[in-house]
Formats: sequence, C-alpha cells, structure tokens
Amino acid sequence: MSGMLWQKSGIEIDASVMSFLAGEDIILDRELLEFDIVASRAHARGLHSIGALTLEECDALCNSLDALAEDWKEGNFILDDRYEDGHSAIESYLTEKLGPLGGKIHLGRSRNDQVLVALRMYMRASLDRIKDQLVECASASLERARAHEFDPMPGYTHLQRAVPSTVGLWFASFAESFTESATLVTMTRSWINRCPLGTAAGYGVNLPLAREEVALDIGFEGLVMNPMTAQASRGKHEHQTLSAVWQALQDVRRLAWDLSLFSTQEFAFVTMPIRTTTGSSIMPNKSNPDLVELLRASQSVVAGCMNELQQVLSLPSGYHRDLQLTKGPLIRAINTATGALNLVPMLIRELEFHTDRMLASIEPSMHATDRAVQLAISGESFREAYQMVADQGMDMAIDASSSVRSRISPGACGNLMLEELEARILSCNKV
Repeated sequence: MSGMLWQKSGIEIDASVMSFLAGEDIILDRELLEFDIVASRAHARGLHSIGALTLEECDALCNSLDALAEDWKEGNFILDDRYEDGHSAIESYLTEKLGPLGGKIHLGRSRNDQVLVALRMYMRASLDRIKDQLVECASASLERARAHEFDPMPGYTHLQRAVPSTVGLWFASFAESFTESATLVTMTRSWINRCPLGTAAGYGVNLPLAREEVALDIGFEGLVMNPMTAQASRGKHEHQTLSAVWQALQDVRRLAWDLSLFSTQEFAFVTMPIRTTTGSSIMPNKSNPDLVELLRASQSVVAGCMNELQQVLSLPSGYHRDLQLTKGPLIRAINTATGALNLVPMLIRELEFHTDRMLASIEPSMHATDRAVQLAISGESFREAYQMVADQGMDMAIDASSSVRSRISPGACGNLMLEELEARILSCNKV
C-alpha cells in the first residue's frame, strides 16, 4: 500500500493494522470511483470560482481527471491494494501526472465528504436504474394482464379456494405493485438528492466555498447545509435507499411465491420458461424452479443488509470509522436487487399459463359470494343473504366467465382499469 494521505513523518505504519482498517474499501470503491472523479472535477471548478485555483491549474486538474476516468473505463487504471481507498488513488494519480498541483485538489474537503457525495451519487444512479427496471416489470405485467384479461383462475385467501378470479387481475396486481414501488424509489431519490460536498470532516472550512454552484454542477437539487448533519446522514440515507429497494423486492418475493405454488404438479397452472429451471443431479424426472426460488430469497439479502446498517448506526455525532462499514451492505444489496429485477420481465413474458387447468379448479361453492350479492341486490340485507347461502347452499348455476365479468367495481376482474394503470406506469418515466 502506497503512502497514506494522512501519514506523518517518522511514523511507521503497521501493515496488519492497515489491512484490517482498509477492509474491503478498495473492492467497494470500484463501484464509487467514477462518481468520486466527477465530484472531484466539480470541486476543482468550485475552487477556481473562488480564486483558490488559477484557470490553468483548474484545467490541468480537470483534464487529468478526464484522463483518469477514461483510463478507468478502458481498464488501464487498476484500483488495487497499492492504494488505501479510491480517494487516495485519485490524488495519487493526479500527483503522479501533475506533481504538487495534484495535492491541491484536496483543499476544502475531507475524505469524509468525498465518500458522502460519491455514495449519494451512487445511490441516485442505482435508484434510477431500479426505477427503470420496475417500470419494465410493470409493463411486462400489464402486457400479460391484457392478454389474459378475462381468463378465469381460482382466487385464494388463506391458501384456500375463495372466489373466481382472473389471470388478468393477478397480473394487474403486480403491474400496480411494481408501479407503486417505482414511485417510492423516485421519492427516495429526491429525498437523498442534497449535496454534502464542502462540509469536510463535519465542521466546515475557512474558505468561502461555492457549495451551491458545485452541487448544481453535479446535479443535486441543493445542499446539506449543516456539516454535522452531513456526517449524521451517513448510513441513514443508505438505509432509506435499501428500504425502498426492500419494498420492490417484496413484490418480487410475492410473485416468486405464487409461481412456486402454481408451477407444482398439484396446481399445474403455470409452466416456467425452460431456461429458468434446472435439473436434479440424481433424479432424472426433475425440473426445478431455481430462478423463482432465488428471486424469492433476494429480498432476504436486502433485509440482512438493512440490519447491518442499523447495527452500525448506534453512534454519537461526528464521524466515526465504524461508518466505513456502511458501504458493504449498501453495495451488496443494490447488486442483488438489480440482478434480480433484471430477470423478472423476461420471466413474466415467457410464463405459460394453463387456462383449462385453472378453469377446472373453480368449483361451484366458489360462487357463494356471487349468490349472496345477487340476493342482496334483490332486496335482502347482505347479512341475511349471507346466512341464506351459508344455510341453504346454491340454488342457481353461475359460470366462472359470467362471475368474473360481472365483478365491475373499479379495479375488479370485470373492470381492471388497464388504461389508467398504463397511464400510471408511463408517468413514472416523466419524473
């Protein structure tokens, strides 16, 4: 590991201690380096705007940062254990290219606010990606809802057959849920979109930093004004980001659970796309729904990462090195979520539904609620109608198709409001 930014003359560094202190930082900072470079470029321009850098110095730093970004993209710059972290690597690169000028980039900031701004930029980009993935999941669900709008299937409560439903209603439920999650992700992005850069180690600096200008340069809506608030936000915003992601994966978990049940031989409502299943190493007859099972488990990874963050955040005001441990769970959860969500639209679009099997599973007793409603409409109180059906059973035939088409309350099987749902999905892309 090269010389530390904080190393004092005459002090020997213990390699084993440093290895423990650095932890996974170099690996994790590979996810953050591009954002750190962009923020460093904006910081250099901000220093020039207050006269702390000449135009020539600012241009030289920005050009070198551009070169670093390109070297990183092309794989010509490697972030490895030569460096303590990504911040050290950037300054080392600039110093190697520009000599003492490279050291000027750190004026007016600390590694504390460097990592804060890089993490917020990473979270913004991740939430944007997840929002787009959720919109695609919702769109795929809407396509299938339209294709199977009135195809009957049993509706369940308590895993017991309840009333006739439709494949359209089932798919529309996921279209709306994914849309709700996309909205929550967008709200979370807006909530974190304040810039902490220039708050330094948590107490400000004795320079008239152009913080508002720099914040706008990096695409933030405004500032985290108080430096101590900026430090206190470390982990807090990561947790809220993962909370929104957790909600999105809850939709995925429910979808996966349903498909796990519906694809069993006992139900036989659904056949999985062949590329989403695997065989058994010992049983030649098996076709296992591994993809949906791992999709179902993905939310647990995010939940575990949220718990990690919660345990770290029992701290007083100010920066503490414990906060370094907030990076790992954030990045691990985001990678798990984006990997899972990337596969969901394909799964939805390629599912094969066995409508004959679903229709055959709708038994006459499942029309009891329809009959009670009919009696209530004809003049009985609903409670009396309920009791009559419970005591006397059915006295008229109702088929599944007419049952689901007659259920016309807004959002129900006979009135899925798919155009309104599509408008909500499209509105997510306008934010």
